[in-house]
Amino acid sequence: MSAHNKKKILNDPVYGFISIPTDLLFDLVEHPFFQRLRRIKQLGLSEYVYPGALHTRFHHALGAMHLMGQATQTLKGKGHYLSDDECEAAQIAILLHDIGHGPFSHVLECCLLDDVHHEKISLLLMHELNRQFNGRLTMAISMFEGTYERPFFHQLISSQLDMDRMDYLNRDGYYTGVAEGAIGAERIIKMLDLVDDQLVVEAKGILSVENFLNARRLMYWQVYLHKTSICCESMLIQILRRARFLIRQGETVFAPQTFMLFLRESVSLDAFLASPAYIEAFTQLDDYDVWGCVKQWALHNDSVLSALCQMLLDRRLFKIMLSTEPFAGELLNELEEQLRQLGLPDEELSYFLVEGQATNAAYLPSGDRINIKLKSGKVIDIADASDLSNIRVLTNIVRRYYVCWAKELKIDNWVGK
Repeated sequence: MSAHNKKKILNDPVYGFISIPTDLLFDLVEHPFFQRLRRIKQLGLSEYVYPGALHTRFHHALGAMHLMGQATQTLKGKGHYLSDDECEAAQIAILLHDIGHGPFSHVLECCLLDDVHHEKISLLLMHELNRQFNGRLTMAISMFEGTYERPFFHQLISSQLDMDRMDYLNRDGYYTGVAEGAIGAERIIKMLDLVDDQLVVEAKGILSVENFLNARRLMYWQVYLHKTSICCESMLIQILRRARFLIRQGETVFAPQTFMLFLRESVSLDAFLASPAYIEAFTQLDDYDVWGCVKQWALHNDSVLSALCQMLLDRRLFKIMLSTEPFAGELLNELEEQLRQLGLPDEELSYFLVEGQATNAAYLPSGDRINIKLKSGKVIDIADASDLSNIRVLTNIVRRYYVCWAKELKIDNWVGK
């Protein structure tokens, strides 16, 4: 294929036309590791709440790459020197930042992998791509890891004001129809500057940054931690938990070979590092494997597995209660009693009664800070530059406790009934 064909323009519903600026970026987009992201939804089960939330990680990664291109152009326009290689590396790093996500992203992370964060897998896959592309991703990897000598590149990739967040807030707000997610990403990017190779925002951008932090907080409550999404995710986690339990008991449970590998054993980071078989299997997995299994398992003769799967497929969801305080033992006992009266044996109660907690903080001053450059040239934290009453709300970590349970169970096929 001749090189000039690789300069592609894509139509993105959020930003209009965006371009893939270099041959290497084009080849990475074309790579099977990246194409897999087309088959992983950005928002997991949020479509059960917002029917439009069908966009993918593929969409999001391209959007973040586009914003990174804008950010590097802005900084160059303000007289800072960024080489072409650095600009390309920054776009590569953000393009690949989510490449290690599994099906249903965070759901799978907690129950199929042995506490292996997706960023660790992203890094493993970047190293593998670097090998395939003869070392051309070396600079991008050091930016992603934060070891590159100019720290602002890592801040653009992963910080409290990075291109990843700017894209997903905009995009998730657009596809869910939650208008509060709309942030002036273009305006914030135009306000970016550097002081001593650290990222700062010009003082006239303070309101835009406040709006961004507020949008993030609202999107967490309205979308990411929406009670119905929490419910659906809890059900999917119990489905996977039951399938694993049956498989480990020696029962026959359908699953594609690659998915079976992760159901049969708890795969740790050491396992990924020790054997290429795990990475190879992981890069074959996507949402379709899980849905294919859920549809099959709805017909399984294990009543717990089949009931949970059928409920999720038919959107007969658990009931959920939220609270700012942990739930009293009495309430949980009462719910357990209700389930027993539906005919559930004790050893199966935990599949139909789930408790947990969700947290949300828009800005953590203890983490990497968002720095504001005043007209005088002095640099201060956004928490000090902003109207404090507002920022205090944003810096509080809000914790919500939840309990969800199966209010209605069709138990005509229940074992022992």
